[in-house]
Amino acid sequence: MATILIVDDERAIRKTLTEILGFEGYKIEEAADGEEGLKKFQAATYDVVLCDIKMPKVDGLEFLSKATAANPDVPIIMISGHGTIETAVEAVKKGAFDFISKPPDLNRLLITIRNAIDKNKLVKEAKVLKRRVSKVQEMIGESAAIKKIKETIEKVAPTDARVMITGENGSGKELVARWLHEKSNRTDGQLVEVNCAAIPSELIESELFGHEKGSFTSAIKQRIGKFEQANGGTLFLDEIGDMSLSAQAKVLRALQEGKITRVGGEKEIAVDVRVVVATNKDLLKEVENKNFRLDLYHRLGVILIHVPSLNDRREDIPLLVAKFLHDIAEDYGQAKKDIDAKALDALKERNWTGNIRELRNVVERLVILSGKTITADDITNYVTM
Repeated sequence: MATILIVDDERAIRKTLTEILGFEGYKIEEAADGEEGLKKFQAATYDVVLCDIKMPKVDGLEFLSKATAANPDVPIIMISGHGTIETAVEAVKKGAFDFISKPPDLNRLLITIRNAIDKNKLVKEAKVLKRRVSKVQEMIGESAAIKKIKETIEKVAPTDARVMITGENGSGKELVARWLHEKSNRTDGQLVEVNCAAIPSELIESELFGHEKGSFTSAIKQRIGKFEQANGGTLFLDEIGDMSLSAQAKVLRALQEGKITRVGGEKEIAVDVRVVVATNKDLLKEVENKNFRLDLYHRLGVILIHVPSLNDRREDIPLLVAKFLHDIAEDYGQAKKDIDAKALDALKERNWTGNIRELRNVVERLVILSGKTITADDITNYVTM
Protein backbone atom coordinates (compact mmCIF):
# COMPACT_ATOMS: atom_id res chain seq x y z
CA MET A 1 0.00 0.00 0.00
CA ALA A 2 1.48 3.32 -1.10
CA THR A 3 1.68 6.13 1.46
CA ILE A 4 0.90 9.69 0.41
CA LEU A 5 1.69 12.85 2.38
CA ILE A 6 -0.72 15.77 1.80
CA VAL A 7 0.74 19.16 2.72
CA ASP A 8 -1.91 21.90 2.54
CA ASP A 9 -3.05 24.65 4.90
CA GLU A 10 -6.69 24.34 3.76
CA ARG A 11 -8.38 21.77 5.99
CA ALA A 12 -11.23 21.24 3.53
CA ILE A 13 -8.81 20.37 0.72
CA ARG A 14 -6.90 17.94 2.95
CA LYS A 15 -10.13 16.27 4.06
CA THR A 16 -11.42 15.91 0.47
CA LEU A 17 -8.16 14.52 -0.86
CA THR A 18 -7.84 12.15 2.11
CA GLU A 19 -11.32 10.74 1.51
CA ILE A 20 -10.82 10.32 -2.25
CA LEU A 21 -7.34 8.82 -2.06
CA GLY A 22 -8.24 6.68 0.94
CA PHE A 23 -11.09 5.22 -1.07
CA GLU A 24 -8.55 4.37 -3.80
CA GLY A 25 -6.60 2.29 -1.27
CA TYR A 26 -3.80 4.70 -0.41
CA LYS A 27 -2.54 5.33 3.13
CA ILE A 28 -2.74 9.06 3.82
CA GLU A 29 -0.91 11.37 6.21
CA GLU A 30 -1.59 15.11 6.52
CA ALA A 31 0.40 18.23 7.36
CA ALA A 32 -1.25 21.62 7.91
CA ASP A 33 1.70 23.70 6.65
CA GLY A 34 5.13 23.36 5.06
CA GLU A 35 6.99 23.32 8.37
CA GLU A 36 4.98 20.38 9.68
CA GLY A 37 5.26 18.74 6.27
CA LEU A 38 9.06 18.92 6.34
CA LYS A 39 9.21 17.37 9.80
CA LYS A 40 7.03 14.46 8.68
CA PHE A 41 8.90 14.08 5.39
CA GLN A 42 12.26 13.84 7.15
CA ALA A 43 10.96 11.43 9.80
CA ALA A 44 9.20 8.88 7.58
CA THR A 45 9.18 7.37 4.10
CA TYR A 46 6.50 8.35 1.56
CA ASP A 47 5.79 7.16 -1.95
CA VAL A 48 4.28 10.46 -3.13
CA VAL A 49 3.79 13.97 -1.71
CA LEU A 50 0.95 16.36 -2.66
CA CYS A 51 1.98 19.89 -1.71
CA ASP A 52 0.21 23.24 -1.92
CA ILE A 53 2.26 26.29 -2.97
CA LYS A 54 0.75 29.13 -0.92
CA MET A 55 1.19 28.20 2.76
CA PRO A 56 2.26 29.95 5.99
CA LYS A 57 5.67 29.42 7.68
CA VAL A 58 7.22 27.39 4.84
CA ASP A 59 5.67 27.78 1.40
CA GLY A 60 5.40 25.02 -1.19
CA LEU A 61 8.45 25.94 -3.25
CA GLU A 62 10.66 26.11 -0.15
CA PHE A 63 9.25 22.77 0.98
CA LEU A 64 9.99 21.36 -2.47
CA SER A 65 13.62 22.52 -2.38
CA LYS A 66 14.31 21.16 1.11
CA ALA A 67 12.44 17.89 0.59
CA THR A 68 14.18 17.23 -2.73
CA ALA A 69 17.55 17.88 -1.09
CA ALA A 70 16.70 15.41 1.70
CA ASN A 71 15.36 12.67 -0.60
CA PRO A 72 15.33 13.41 -4.35
CA ASP A 73 13.68 10.08 -5.22
CA VAL A 74 10.25 10.86 -3.71
CA PRO A 75 7.92 12.36 -6.37
CA ILE A 76 6.36 15.65 -5.24
CA ILE A 77 3.21 16.85 -7.00
CA MET A 78 2.51 20.57 -6.54
CA ILE A 79 -1.13 21.75 -6.35
CA SER A 80 -2.27 25.36 -6.23
CA GLY A 81 -5.26 27.61 -6.78
CA HIS A 82 -2.91 30.48 -7.61
CA GLY A 83 -1.10 28.71 -10.40
CA THR A 84 0.57 30.47 -13.30
CA ILE A 85 2.76 29.14 -16.07
CA GLU A 86 5.76 30.79 -14.42
CA THR A 87 5.02 29.11 -11.08
CA ALA A 88 4.56 25.72 -12.73
CA VAL A 89 7.84 26.05 -14.64
CA GLU A 90 9.69 27.09 -11.48
CA ALA A 91 8.24 24.14 -9.57
CA VAL A 92 9.32 21.66 -12.26
CA LYS A 93 12.80 23.23 -12.38
CA LYS A 94 13.09 22.72 -8.62
CA GLY A 95 12.29 19.03 -9.03
CA ALA A 96 8.49 18.72 -8.87
CA PHE A 97 7.06 15.63 -10.56
CA ASP A 98 4.05 17.58 -11.86
CA PHE A 99 1.94 20.69 -11.27
CA ILE A 100 -1.85 20.55 -10.92
CA SER A 101 -4.20 23.53 -10.54
CA LYS A 102 -6.97 23.69 -7.92
CA PRO A 103 -9.62 22.45 -7.95
CA PRO A 104 -7.87 19.38 -9.33
CA ASP A 105 -9.34 17.22 -12.03
CA LEU A 106 -9.70 13.95 -10.11
CA ASN A 107 -8.99 11.68 -13.06
CA ARG A 108 -5.83 13.57 -13.90
CA LEU A 109 -4.79 13.63 -10.24
CA LEU A 110 -5.22 9.85 -9.86
CA ILE A 111 -3.33 9.15 -13.09
CA THR A 112 -0.52 11.47 -12.02
CA ILE A 113 -0.27 9.77 -8.63
CA ARG A 114 -0.14 6.32 -10.25
CA ASN A 115 2.58 7.51 -12.64
CA ALA A 116 4.54 9.00 -9.75
CA ILE A 117 4.33 5.75 -7.77
CA ASP A 118 5.43 3.75 -10.82
CA LYS A 119 8.37 6.08 -11.31
CA ASN A 120 9.32 5.79 -7.64
CA LYS A 121 9.31 1.98 -7.87
CA LEU A 122 11.45 2.04 -11.02
CA VAL A 123 13.98 4.39 -9.41
CA LYS A 124 14.30 2.11 -6.37
CA GLU A 125 14.65 -1.01 -8.50
CA ALA A 126 17.20 0.64 -10.78
CA LYS A 127 19.40 1.68 -7.86
CA VAL A 128 19.30 -1.78 -6.29
CA LEU A 129 20.06 -3.46 -9.63
CA LYS A 130 22.85 -1.03 -10.40
CA ARG A 131 24.56 -1.88 -7.14
CA ARG A 132 24.02 -5.60 -7.63
CA VAL A 133 25.50 -5.69 -11.12
CA SER A 134 28.36 -3.30 -10.43
CA LYS A 135 31.66 -5.05 -10.97
CA VAL A 136 33.16 -4.51 -7.55
CA GLN A 137 32.27 -2.80 -4.30
CA GLU A 138 34.42 -0.10 -2.80
CA MET A 139 37.06 -1.15 -0.30
CA ILE A 140 36.27 0.97 2.75
CA GLY A 141 38.92 1.88 5.31
CA GLU A 142 41.81 4.19 6.11
CA SER A 143 43.56 2.00 8.69
CA ALA A 144 47.21 1.10 8.14
CA ALA A 145 46.28 -2.52 7.38
CA ILE A 146 43.75 -1.59 4.69
CA LYS A 147 46.13 0.93 3.13
CA LYS A 148 48.76 -1.81 2.92
CA ILE A 149 46.28 -4.18 1.24
CA LYS A 150 45.33 -1.51 -1.32
CA GLU A 151 49.01 -0.84 -2.07
CA THR A 152 49.68 -4.58 -2.47
CA ILE A 153 46.74 -4.96 -4.85
CA GLU A 154 48.02 -2.09 -7.01
CA LYS A 155 51.42 -3.81 -7.31
CA VAL A 156 50.25 -7.41 -7.68
CA ALA A 157 47.05 -7.14 -9.73
CA PRO A 158 48.71 -6.38 -13.14
CA THR A 159 50.84 -9.54 -12.83
CA ASP A 160 49.76 -13.18 -13.12
CA ALA A 161 51.20 -14.07 -9.71
CA ARG A 162 49.02 -16.42 -7.66
CA VAL A 163 47.65 -14.86 -4.48
CA MET A 164 46.63 -16.47 -1.19
CA ILE A 165 44.25 -14.36 0.90
CA THR A 166 43.88 -15.22 4.58
CA GLY A 167 41.54 -13.90 7.25
CA GLU A 168 38.52 -14.65 9.39
CA ASN A 169 35.06 -15.32 7.98
CA GLY A 170 33.29 -12.12 6.99
CA SER A 171 36.45 -10.00 6.96
CA GLY A 172 36.34 -9.21 3.23
CA LYS A 173 38.57 -11.79 1.53
CA GLU A 174 36.22 -12.07 -1.45
CA LEU A 175 36.36 -8.29 -1.96
CA VAL A 176 40.17 -8.44 -2.15
CA ALA A 177 39.90 -11.17 -4.79
CA ARG A 178 37.46 -9.07 -6.81
CA TRP A 179 39.77 -6.07 -6.73
CA LEU A 180 42.71 -8.22 -7.81
CA HIS A 181 40.70 -9.27 -10.86
CA GLU A 182 39.29 -5.79 -11.51
CA LYS A 183 42.75 -4.19 -11.62
CA SER A 184 44.39 -7.05 -13.51
CA ASN A 185 45.09 -7.40 -17.23
CA ARG A 186 42.39 -10.09 -17.24
CA THR A 187 39.50 -7.80 -16.36
CA ASP A 188 37.86 -8.49 -19.74
CA GLY A 189 37.73 -12.18 -18.83
CA GLN A 190 35.51 -13.78 -16.19
CA LEU A 191 36.05 -13.92 -12.47
CA VAL A 192 34.79 -17.42 -11.63
CA GLU A 193 34.21 -18.15 -7.95
CA VAL A 194 34.13 -21.56 -6.26
CA ASN A 195 33.32 -22.07 -2.59
CA CYS A 196 35.24 -25.26 -1.86
CA ALA A 197 33.55 -25.67 1.53
CA ALA A 198 30.08 -25.72 -0.02
CA ILE A 199 30.75 -28.53 -2.50
CA PRO A 200 30.81 -32.20 -1.36
CA SER A 201 34.24 -33.79 -1.72
CA GLU A 202 32.92 -36.34 -4.25
CA LEU A 203 31.72 -33.52 -6.54
CA ILE A 204 34.54 -30.99 -6.24
CA GLU A 205 36.59 -32.51 -9.09
CA SER A 206 33.62 -32.41 -11.46
CA GLU A 207 32.94 -28.81 -10.39
CA LEU A 208 36.51 -27.71 -11.06
CA PHE A 209 37.44 -29.76 -14.11
CA GLY A 210 34.09 -30.73 -15.62
CA HIS A 211 33.05 -34.21 -16.72
CA GLU A 212 32.19 -36.19 -19.80
CA LYS A 213 28.76 -37.65 -20.44
CA GLY A 214 28.40 -41.04 -18.75
CA SER A 215 31.48 -40.65 -16.57
CA PHE A 216 29.33 -41.43 -13.51
CA THR A 217 25.68 -42.27 -12.82
CA SER A 218 24.24 -38.75 -12.86
CA ALA A 219 26.48 -37.46 -15.66
CA ILE A 220 23.75 -37.32 -18.31
CA LYS A 221 25.59 -34.73 -20.39
CA GLN A 222 29.01 -33.14 -20.74
CA ARG A 223 29.81 -30.40 -18.23
CA ILE A 224 32.37 -27.61 -18.53
CA GLY A 225 34.28 -27.08 -15.26
CA LYS A 226 35.28 -23.85 -13.53
CA PHE A 227 38.85 -23.96 -14.84
CA GLU A 228 37.58 -23.89 -18.43
CA GLN A 229 34.95 -21.22 -17.61
CA ALA A 230 37.70 -19.01 -16.19
CA ASN A 231 39.98 -19.44 -19.23
CA GLY A 232 41.52 -16.03 -19.93
CA GLY A 233 40.28 -14.73 -16.58
CA THR A 234 40.60 -15.40 -12.86
CA LEU A 235 39.57 -18.45 -10.83
CA PHE A 236 38.85 -17.65 -7.18
CA LEU A 237 38.94 -20.70 -4.93
CA ASP A 238 37.37 -19.67 -1.64
CA GLU A 239 37.95 -21.80 1.48
CA ILE A 240 40.70 -23.74 -0.30
CA GLY A 241 41.56 -25.43 3.02
CA ASP A 242 38.39 -27.52 2.75
CA MET A 243 39.35 -29.10 -0.59
CA SER A 244 39.88 -32.88 -0.65
CA LEU A 245 43.41 -34.22 -1.11
CA SER A 246 42.55 -35.88 -4.42
CA ALA A 247 41.23 -32.59 -5.81
CA GLN A 248 44.33 -30.81 -4.47
CA ALA A 249 46.52 -33.16 -6.52
CA LYS A 250 44.64 -32.30 -9.72
CA VAL A 251 44.74 -28.58 -8.98
CA LEU A 252 48.50 -28.85 -8.47
CA ARG A 253 48.86 -30.55 -11.86
CA ALA A 254 46.72 -27.90 -13.52
CA LEU A 255 48.91 -25.17 -12.04
CA GLN A 256 52.13 -26.92 -13.06
CA GLU A 257 51.16 -27.81 -16.62
CA GLY A 258 48.41 -25.35 -17.49
CA LYS A 259 46.23 -28.29 -18.54
CA ILE A 260 43.21 -30.10 -17.12
CA THR A 261 41.35 -33.32 -17.91
CA ARG A 262 37.62 -33.66 -17.42
CA VAL A 263 36.37 -36.43 -15.13
CA GLY A 264 35.86 -39.51 -17.28
CA GLY A 265 37.81 -37.98 -20.16
CA GLU A 266 41.24 -38.57 -21.65
CA LYS A 267 41.84 -35.38 -23.65
CA GLU A 268 44.06 -32.74 -22.06
CA ILE A 269 42.64 -29.22 -22.31
CA ALA A 270 44.95 -26.21 -22.09
CA VAL A 271 43.75 -23.46 -19.77
CA ASP A 272 45.09 -19.95 -19.18
CA VAL A 273 43.85 -19.11 -15.70
CA ARG A 274 45.09 -16.93 -12.88
CA VAL A 275 44.30 -18.61 -9.56
CA VAL A 276 43.51 -16.62 -6.41
CA VAL A 277 42.63 -18.54 -3.25
CA ALA A 278 41.29 -17.64 0.18
CA THR A 279 41.08 -19.46 3.49
CA ASN A 280 40.19 -18.86 7.12
CA LYS A 281 42.43 -21.74 8.18
CA ASP A 282 46.14 -21.91 9.04
CA LEU A 283 47.22 -23.96 6.03
CA LEU A 284 50.65 -24.74 7.47
CA LYS A 285 48.91 -26.40 10.42
CA GLU A 286 46.71 -28.24 7.93
CA VAL A 287 49.90 -29.40 6.21
CA GLU A 288 51.23 -30.72 9.56
CA ASN A 289 47.94 -32.55 10.06
CA LYS A 290 48.26 -34.01 6.55
CA ASN A 291 45.05 -32.28 5.38
CA PHE A 292 46.78 -30.03 2.86
CA ARG A 293 49.62 -30.59 0.40
CA LEU A 294 52.78 -28.62 1.12
CA ASP A 295 53.72 -28.44 -2.57
CA LEU A 296 50.28 -26.96 -3.39
CA TYR A 297 50.66 -24.45 -0.56
CA HIS A 298 53.91 -23.19 -2.06
CA ARG A 299 52.40 -23.08 -5.56
CA LEU A 300 49.45 -21.00 -4.37
CA GLY A 301 51.19 -18.74 -1.88
CA VAL A 302 53.33 -16.64 -4.20
CA ILE A 303 51.79 -13.48 -2.76
CA LEU A 304 50.23 -13.57 0.71
CA ILE A 305 47.60 -11.00 1.70
CA HIS A 306 46.14 -11.08 5.22
CA VAL A 307 42.83 -9.32 5.75
CA PRO A 308 42.56 -8.13 9.37
CA SER A 309 39.52 -8.80 11.51
CA LEU A 310 37.21 -5.88 12.24
CA ASN A 311 38.43 -5.95 15.85
CA ASP A 312 41.92 -5.18 14.51
CA ARG A 313 40.75 -2.17 12.48
CA ARG A 314 38.16 -0.52 14.72
CA GLU A 315 39.12 2.93 13.42
CA ASP A 316 37.44 1.98 10.12
CA ILE A 317 34.06 1.30 11.75
CA PRO A 318 32.69 4.88 11.32
CA LEU A 319 33.51 4.79 7.58
CA LEU A 320 31.92 1.36 7.17
CA VAL A 321 28.80 2.42 9.09
CA ALA A 322 28.41 5.54 6.94
CA LYS A 323 28.68 3.41 3.79
CA PHE A 324 26.14 0.86 5.04
CA LEU A 325 23.70 3.61 6.11
CA HIS A 326 23.89 5.05 2.60
CA ASP A 327 23.47 1.69 0.84
CA ILE A 328 20.61 0.53 3.06
CA ALA A 329 18.76 3.83 2.59
CA GLU A 330 19.03 3.34 -1.18
CA ASP A 331 17.83 -0.26 -0.95
CA TYR A 332 14.82 0.76 1.13
CA GLY A 333 14.12 3.93 -0.87
CA GLN A 334 14.21 6.16 2.18
CA ALA A 335 16.23 9.04 3.57
CA LYS A 336 19.59 8.12 5.06
CA LYS A 337 19.52 7.87 8.85
CA ASP A 338 22.09 9.59 11.06
CA ILE A 339 24.05 8.02 13.89
CA ASP A 340 25.36 9.98 16.86
CA ALA A 341 28.90 9.87 18.23
CA LYS A 342 28.03 7.85 21.34
CA ALA A 343 26.36 5.16 19.22
CA LEU A 344 29.47 4.96 17.01
CA ASP A 345 31.66 4.63 20.11
CA ALA A 346 29.45 1.78 21.33
CA LEU A 347 29.83 -0.01 17.99
CA LYS A 348 33.60 0.47 18.10
CA GLU A 349 33.75 -1.20 21.53
CA ARG A 350 31.78 -4.27 20.46
CA ASN A 351 33.46 -7.63 19.85
CA TRP A 352 32.86 -8.33 16.13
CA THR A 353 33.12 -12.09 15.81
CA GLY A 354 31.36 -11.95 12.42
CA ASN A 355 33.46 -9.03 11.19
CA ILE A 356 32.18 -6.76 8.39
CA ARG A 357 29.31 -9.07 7.48
CA GLU A 358 28.04 -8.88 11.06
CA LEU A 359 28.46 -5.08 11.17
CA ARG A 360 26.40 -4.69 8.02
CA ASN A 361 23.60 -6.83 9.48
CA VAL A 362 23.65 -4.83 12.73
CA VAL A 363 23.44 -1.52 10.87
CA GLU A 364 20.48 -2.79 8.84
CA ARG A 365 18.74 -3.87 12.05
CA LEU A 366 19.33 -0.42 13.57
CA VAL A 367 17.98 1.32 10.47
CA ILE A 368 14.78 -0.72 10.68
CA LEU A 369 14.20 -0.41 14.43
CA SER A 370 15.60 3.02 15.33
CA GLY A 371 14.23 6.52 14.89
CA LYS A 372 15.60 9.20 12.59
CA THR A 373 18.93 9.23 14.46
CA ILE A 374 20.54 6.04 15.78
CA THR A 375 21.53 6.57 19.42
CA ALA A 376 23.53 4.74 22.06
CA ASP A 377 20.23 3.59 23.60
CA ASP A 378 19.39 1.91 20.27
CA ILE A 379 22.70 0.03 20.44
CA THR A 380 21.80 -1.16 23.94
CA ASN A 381 18.26 -2.13 22.97
CA TYR A 382 18.81 -3.75 19.58
CA VAL A 383 22.41 -5.04 19.51
CA THR A 384 23.34 -8.05 21.60
CA MET A 385 26.75 -7.45 23.09
